Amino acid sequence: MPQYHQFDALVVGAGGAGLMAALYASKGVNTAVISKLYPTRSHTGTAQGGISAALGNLEEDKWEWHAYDTIKGGDFLCDQDAVDIMCREAIDAVIDLEHMGLPFDRTPDGKISQRRFGGHTNNETKKPVMRACHAADRTGHMILQTLYQNCIKNNVKFFDEFQVIDVLIEDGKCNGVVAVQLATGEIHVFHSKATLIATGGFGKMWKVTSNAHSLTGDLPAAVLRRGLPLEDMEFFQFHPTGVYKLGILLSEAARGEGAVFINDKGERFMERYMPTLKDLAPRDICSRCIYTEIREGRGIGGKDYVYLDFRPEQINKYFEADGNPKRIDAHYLETRLPDIIEFARVYQGIDPIKEPVPIQPTAHYAMGGIPTDNDARVLADETGRIVEGLYAAGEVACVSVHGANRLGTNSLVDLVVFGKRGGIAMAEYCKQASFRPIHRDAAAKAGAAQLDRIRNNNGNERPHAIRKEMQAVMDEKVGVYRTGAGLEEAIDKIHELQARYKRIRIDDKGFKWNTDLMEAWELGALLDLAEVTAFAALARTESRGGHYREDYPNRDDVNFLKHSMVWKNGTITLKYKPVRITRIPPQERKY
Repeated sequence: MPQYHQFDALVVGAGGAGLMAALYASKGVNTAVISKLYPTRSHTGTAQGGISAALGNLEEDKWEWHAYDTIKGGDFLCDQDAVDIMCREAIDAVIDLEHMGLPFDRTPDGKISQRRFGGHTNNETKKPVMRACHAADRTGHMILQTLYQNCIKNNVKFFDEFQVIDVLIEDGKCNGVVAVQLATGEIHVFHSKATLIATGGFGKMWKVTSNAHSLTGDLPAAVLRRGLPLEDMEFFQFHPTGVYKLGILLSEAARGEGAVFINDKGERFMERYMPTLKDLAPRDICSRCIYTEIREGRGIGGKDYVYLDFRPEQINKYFEADGNPKRIDAHYLETRLPDIIEFARVYQGIDPIKEPVPIQPTAHYAMGGIPTDNDARVLADETGRIVEGLYAAGEVACVSVHGANRLGTNSLVDLVVFGKRGGIAMAEYCKQASFRPIHRDAAAKAGAAQLDRIRNNNGNERPHAIRKEMQAVMDEKVGVYRTGAGLEEAIDKIHELQARYKRIRIDDKGFKWNTDLMEAWELGALLDLAEVTAFAALARTESRGGHYREDYPNRDDVNFLKHSMVWKNGTITLKYKPVRITRIPPQERKY
């Protein structure tokens, strides 16, 4: 028998955005969180380098500078009213986290310490500015722990290790979700007045990715199947410093502390491409520069990687060349970057204090996702029509503050600012709304039928083989560099894989902890998202931010200064809506 639950506010996902939303919703209404993981294992915990806010604790800074850097970094596709909200409210959000107990690193006079990060500048001198507030290189981990503890204190109800497989939307209103309890295989129907989706990214479409195994786009695919659009899916960020072959992230914090890229000739090559910001240029630019070096034969030993060099004696030479009086030693790096250094030692057998580290770009972050307004309310179409009772925040959402490329540390800012705004908006909505009736038995049967189709299918295709082929074609054709012909090949291949997916077979037919079943279900979500990603990328015949078309290498503001909206109702439909420009007109993106 299916289980039934009722809460005023329901949050799906227990990362930074979900916990922030749950915390603020719980101050006014009965709130529950559903997570496919134990909350403190959520992917926010892997965010290393910091959370940006213009505190000005170490040098002059202004939130307006932060906003300008964000808009410029996003290649002017950001909605500027949303960016202003994020950068202005980031200051209070960081102080709120400090008051909740987050153990930020400190300056000698006791203020929150800050470091430099890619794309964050003093808008007057054009030089990098210290804006990233940090707790060693475990900032995301500390945010998760702090928010989870505060949610427990606030009596938020947690349903851990439940996977949501459907969103209950009827007549333009959301009434809850359907989930499967992983430990038992039982179906649970969650009835709510308001539901917020905060399930993170979907980088497992690619083979080389920093994303955890759990980031499979379950909820974006679920809302897509419910007739709602996704926004700006062609924009996916490739982080320049993934561990070679594995994709595990070595944070930008290393470059914030002075590390640089070097090629096979030992050259600090970013000086040629970005003479002002150099190795602290935005991520999309750094990733393309790395691939350019590799293509032109300057990868290490002629292979497809370069080095990240943070040997202390070398960093001091780079500082001296830049006219920076700062000097560091091994103890300083071990204190400031303990996890990053340990990752290199564990995963590559390299001591980065003594030798450079092989790195390559890795699929990292979705700029696109479920479209929302500035209070995290989900939008039903390009006109801004609201889906009543449905909210989204964090990486899964597109508000859009990141535009075509996210600046480092702005993900954590996005989580806390719009998670908080979404939680407050949900609570206000729930106080005046009533529970709408739902057909809970029908909802449970429909959810169970999704899983039973996979469990009982007896085809000749294996999910792992389809996943491997999907990731390979996404790496090759929908990666850092793209072409129209390559994207068409990717779409054809994805359609072939979708047809084969209907003939899959799994070995485990059981109900308890059936990871075979759930991974096969997740693959269906990834295939749907891969299809709309490639489709939107093919339609955007320009290069902007993380979307680089070799056959259309220039940015085209006349035709493409607009957000894409993609629907999948049998066939794919693509529409557009304008970018909201309030203060800063589009300009050439120089660094």
